[in-house]
Amino acid sequence: MADSLSTGLGEEKEQEKGGNEKERNAVRIERNKDKDGVTETLGFNDKNGATRGQKRNLSDLSLGRFITTEITRGYFLEHNEAKYTERREKVYTCLRIPKELEKLMTFGFFLCLDTFLYVFTLLPLRVVLALLRLVAVPCCGLRGSRLLQPAQVCDVLKGFIMVLCYSMMSYVDYSMMYHLIRGQSVIKLYIIYNMLEVADRLFSSFGQDILDALYWTATEPKEKKRAHIGVIPHFLMAVLYVFLHAILIMVQATTLNVAFNSHNKSLLTIMMSNNFVEIKGSVFKKFEKNNLFQMSNSDIKERFTNYILLLIVCLRNMEQFSWNPDHLWVLFPDVVMVITSEVAVDVVKHAFITKFNDISADVYGEYRASLAFDLVSSRQKNAYTDYSDSVSRRMGFIPLPLALLLIKVVTSSVKIQGSLSFMCVMLFYLGMIMLKVLNSIVLLGTSCVFVKEANMEEKLFDPPPSVASSRANSRANRNKHAPTASNQEPTTDKAGFSPASGVLQPTNRLESTAPSIPKSDSDTFLTTPDEEDDEKIINTDTGLEGDELRHRTSKKDLLEIDRFTICGNRID
Repeated sequence: MADSLSTGLGEEKEQEKGGNEKERNAVRIERNKDKDGVTETLGFNDKNGATRGQKRNLSDLSLGRFITTEITRGYFLEHNEAKYTERREKVYTCLRIPKELEKLMTFGFFLCLDTFLYVFTLLPLRVVLALLRLVAVPCCGLRGSRLLQPAQVCDVLKGFIMVLCYSMMSYVDYSMMYHLIRGQSVIKLYIIYNMLEVADRLFSSFGQDILDALYWTATEPKEKKRAHIGVIPHFLMAVLYVFLHAILIMVQATTLNVAFNSHNKSLLTIMMSNNFVEIKGSVFKKFEKNNLFQMSNSDIKERFTNYILLLIVCLRNMEQFSWNPDHLWVLFPDVVMVITSEVAVDVVKHAFITKFNDISADVYGEYRASLAFDLVSSRQKNAYTDYSDSVSRRMGFIPLPLALLLIKVVTSSVKIQGSLSFMCVMLFYLGMIMLKVLNSIVLLGTSCVFVKEANMEEKLFDPPPSVASSRANSRANRNKHAPTASNQEPTTDKAGFSPASGVLQPTNRLESTAPSIPKSDSDTFLTTPDEEDDEKIINTDTGLEGDELRHRTSKKDLLEIDRFTICGNRID
């Protein structure tokens, strides 16, 4: 009985095991069928389908099946969404570049125009007032007061430089220079024009240093130790520089005039094609925000200078044709070609620079805010430089040589005879003064808006960058560790308003020993964020890194970039 029961139970267990194995095999077969249906590609089966023991017919591996698969196969771009979104943003950035760049160029053009008109309008009046003060102070017996304020000394020096250089320019014959250049070959003139462009940038670089050295030497406090060669040698160097730079610009304008008057226009075409070589020399280099800012300032200065050169060429040609209005329409296509090529080269160059270096188009708004900050800070009561000098340092645009050449061309082209002519000159001068005042008012209002949008109002009351940097270096040399000291804020009058400038100065400011780092996000654009933020220790007074202050130079602030030179545009 026991054996029969045990054998019966064993058979039942074997039957159950056999049934379970059959079920498992059936489930496996179904799964393999599903996998074969999903993973089948071009007639081949997955390895899991090999257990069925069936092989595909070789006729499935036909050319028609391959072509059908190539035609009907699909893919999903959303699997790499980040990549395609980035490419689309680059396209949108390139499309925004022309608009943002021209906004910056327009703002910078009016800044240069304001500085250029200052030489013709307000500078003569300031020189006259300074000379009257120079005569009136000794006559009135005011011994305790200074004869001239530092700004008036600088104005008088500028006036004397312009007078001496104009008297020296009267000995230069423009007609002889024109015929001398016209007799040269086309290739030689092309080389000369390129050399003149390079020399102009080098002169602009070193010229402002010469003028700044003269101004500081003439206005340096007397109690300081004498560490200069004297005012007269600096003045003679400044006169020589302005005269040579004016001659260089005259040769450049004469070469452009020869290109305009050539019969086949081949020289003008070669000179315009030279602008496109600039794209090759700059697009494929690495640029940071500060480098691009320098290049933008250089493009603004170059475009404004080209406009003045075109004006000089038109004046000389109109004089030769007895001021016939019909000849102006003959020059008009060439003028349009020069301006169009300049704008096209700037747009293409900046579009590809921002694309290759992953720079947003919003950076041009930051550049406008930096230029606007210069204008607003020069109107403050504690300003440390004149606005025209600030533009010269920022853009490399020095108005004295260009204004001197324009005065030379206008006085030689326009003959003034009779009282009616003098009346017309006076009306023209009053019109220029009105244009200068109107342009200054509009620029000041626009600049205040840009500074407010960038949240840079608190920077208006910081000490000059040169003073801050020198103080930072002295403290770094005394202490190995980053010093901690309270910020010294410049004092203001109780009214908080400068009548001469018309710019409000807030007086209710909190005095604390907290770090003077900007709290708003829009202030962070002033330094290029190329390093990791968590590795930086910001000093509360200097704005530099405490541990790395002795080992490397910190990133330059946009407000500390003084001037552009072709040599200063190198990539760090």
